[in-house]
Amino acid sequence: MAHLFRELSLGHSKRETTPATSRSSSMASTMPSDLPPSPLGQLAVHLSESDLRLIAYDIFVASNRSATGKPLSSVAVSNPDSPSNDVSPASPALQRSLTSAAASKMKKALGMKSLSPGSSKSPGSGSGSGGKSKRPTTVGELMRIQMGVSEPVDSRVRRAFLRIAASQVGRKIESVVLPLELLQQLKSSDFTDQQEYDAWLKRSLKVLEAGLLLHPRVPLGNTNSSQRLRQIIHGALDRPLETGRNNEQMQSLRSAVMSLATRSDGSFSDSCHWADGSPLNLRLYELLLEEVDDLMEHIKKTWVILGINQMLHNLCFTWLLFSRYVVTGQVEMDLLYACESQLAEVAKDAKTAKDPEYSQVLSATLSAILGWAEKRLLAYHDTFDRSNVGNMEGIVSLGVSAARILVEDISNEYRRRRKGEVDVARTRIETYIRSSLRTAFAQRMEKADSSRRASRNQKNPLPVLAILAKDIGELALQEKRMFSPIWKRWHPFAAGVAVATLHVCYGNEIKQFISGISELTPDAVQILRAADKLEKDLVQIAVEDSVDSDDGGKAIIREMPPFEAQTVIANLVKDWIKARIDRLKEWVDRNLQREVWNPLENQEGGYAQSAAEVLRITDETLEAFFQLPITMHPAVLPDLIIGLDKYLQHYVSKAKSGCGSKFQGVWKKKEKAAAPSQKRNSQQVTIANGESSFGATQICVRINSLHKIRSELDVVEKRVVTHLRNCESAHTDDFSNGLGKKFEVTPAACIEATHYGTGYTSVTYPPLESNLSFKELEQNLTVIAETVHERVRTRIITDIMRASFDGFLLVLLAGGPSRAFTIQDSQVMEEDFKSMKDLFWANGDGLAMDLIDKFSTTVTGVLPLFSTDTDSLIDRFKGMTLEAYGSSAKSRLPLPPTSGQWNGMDPNTVLRVLSYRNDESATRFLKKTYNLPKKL
Repeated sequence: MAHLFRELSLGHSKRETTPATSRSSSMASTMPSDLPPSPLGQLAVHLSESDLRLIAYDIFVASNRSATGKPLSSVAVSNPDSPSNDVSPASPALQRSLTSAAASKMKKALGMKSLSPGSSKSPGSGSGSGGKSKRPTTVGELMRIQMGVSEPVDSRVRRAFLRIAASQVGRKIESVVLPLELLQQLKSSDFTDQQEYDAWLKRSLKVLEAGLLLHPRVPLGNTNSSQRLRQIIHGALDRPLETGRNNEQMQSLRSAVMSLATRSDGSFSDSCHWADGSPLNLRLYELLLEEVDDLMEHIKKTWVILGINQMLHNLCFTWLLFSRYVVTGQVEMDLLYACESQLAEVAKDAKTAKDPEYSQVLSATLSAILGWAEKRLLAYHDTFDRSNVGNMEGIVSLGVSAARILVEDISNEYRRRRKGEVDVARTRIETYIRSSLRTAFAQRMEKADSSRRASRNQKNPLPVLAILAKDIGELALQEKRMFSPIWKRWHPFAAGVAVATLHVCYGNEIKQFISGISELTPDAVQILRAADKLEKDLVQIAVEDSVDSDDGGKAIIREMPPFEAQTVIANLVKDWIKARIDRLKEWVDRNLQREVWNPLENQEGGYAQSAAEVLRITDETLEAFFQLPITMHPAVLPDLIIGLDKYLQHYVSKAKSGCGSKFQGVWKKKEKAAAPSQKRNSQQVTIANGESSFGATQICVRINSLHKIRSELDVVEKRVVTHLRNCESAHTDDFSNGLGKKFEVTPAACIEATHYGTGYTSVTYPPLESNLSFKELEQNLTVIAETVHERVRTRIITDIMRASFDGFLLVLLAGGPSRAFTIQDSQVMEEDFKSMKDLFWANGDGLAMDLIDKFSTTVTGVLPLFSTDTDSLIDRFKGMTLEAYGSSAKSRLPLPPTSGQWNGMDPNTVLRVLSYRNDESATRFLKKTYNLPKKL
């Protein structure tokens, strides 16, 4: 198997093998740099791998020769597949069977065939005399070939052991210091040249120095033997050592060596301790294990010399399997599985281990394996892809097993805690997932940034965070499909941990981005929409992964604080709406100051330029809103409609306020109107009042503008519904009900302002004062008829008529102290009122007569009082008062309150007629009854 470890097949090796030195160099050159340094320790003396291999071969030959007392060449190779090799699970050979099984896996993984005596091909076969193949049929021959030992070297070693056996009859091999005996048995004549002899001599002395002085089994202390041996060895390295039996220098060497080698280690055995100190014994045993093929039982015979036990064997063999897996390209999974199986035996040993030296080597070995595994698992997205993901589970299992032994069986911290508090596997897996995904996230972010720079000259390139969100979504999906099923063996919610990690990573970036957003831009919307989609995808994976958890995945979800991208978008849209509405209000204030209120040319309806602009801007704002690349148009549409409603109401209010100040002034003038007795050339108050903006035409244009806006609101609302139907995120309910899509304030404001505007006609002066008032009213009505939109014309003229009738009664019943009427004036009043009605009837072209009669009821009920004689009026007033107040009014008539509605049957109205009666009887009655002056 050693040849296969060096990437050669025994079946293709030559009889004359490559020298060990060159093979070692070849193996070192092909060994991957990521194989951790050997945890078995480094020697304090320079011995090459070739030197150690020859020393290990010497120990192997000596151990197996002494086991039977016969030469090694007479021991045949057994067939591990033979039924005779079966062992019972309860037999003492079970541990040997496990080791052999692991060895067979390693051999099979490397393409080796088991060797048996009947094999037609053998590892040592090659070209021989006559072209016939020769196969090794003994353990010695097989081991020589596998360890790369030449035949001359093997022959020399065998001769030396024959001499040693002859001189050490009855002694066990473990009581013999092999290098010392070989120094005395072999001479320079046994070697091909002096150079080879000198090299062998130095190697033997270095072995004694390593085993007895540098790495002794039993601590040295301050002994004379150790100082003497050190002086001899150092002197021999400078000057050749005389190895004769009776040589004084050799005798001194033997005395010092045996004095140190025979010190007791407390085991009460007669073994010599020259090769059983760590790490020398482990390094030698590791080299023997490399030749594991069918020789495991023979290799174990070296334990007595090397001080190896089953626990150390399991540990060394575990490291060997692991290192072979690494140096063979990490493709032979049988080696990895065999290593994992052997690690299970190590775990059992670790629970009972008390030897501090073993614990130290165990910790170093497990740390090396764990470190190698974690180097790949902490960034497993870089290590594994679809081509090699099949290897990942084995590496994870190996790393977790090593971590468990380190934590559970070695860590004092773990022992101080309850085991239920620490789940080693789950903790490690979470660490691997989070570490690798953070690294992968950083790589994706750098890639997204590069992609953005590369597409800078393209039209509408995607923002970096939008690209990153898409890449992270793909990474999460890859994680769920490729890696999470592997992790799930150790962590039931691995996918949830993965997406929570990605969520936090992207969340840090998106929160930093959100903190810098001040306005709604296409890039901002793209990024926030991408973030929202990514979050939904990640949460969905987490929920699906946690469906079987006790808390339903709440713990994982708590690790994923929401991005709130939709909320941010909604707030940005609201800010966008507010900014738009504020600008529109500023536009209204600015433009109405310049508005002349003339009707637009070539336009029906007679409305002003500002009304057309207001409606156009409203349409443009709606169009801009629905073109925003968002998915929440239905949700924030009410905010826009409310804003536009306030903006239109602001326009209506400004249009109305321009008339209102004049109306107030007119009403004050009306209250001070002159009595009929005054001159007819009294001050006239007209609508224009010196300002063209408040002429009848301008007022009518204002009314038309308000009507235009009110009538177009229905069109705007329908357009809103049409936009909603085209929204990708809209549902049927969003446009089937009218909530949030109707203007609530503006329509009512338009109606109110229209009525308010028509009130200007009430400033028409009373007909009794001047015919000019009728003429002016007629002119204004003509302007209204020609200018005001037909849909509001009748209502406006009706309002004007009602205001005129009210003004007419106001002059008659509340005209002030300057008013005084005689019975004869009643005829003029009747004629004036009839003329006023005819003015509104306009020979059938104006208002309908029944409508005129309806609103003239109050006037027609009051006018007869002015033609009634004074005594009759006094009697009627007394009768009404007594009826209203009863017997309490007989002694003194109370002053009737103002009812608010003038009426011919109202005591207050009758009293007002008496008060304005230019008659002596009326004056006396008022003076006597209420002590009123002659003139009110």
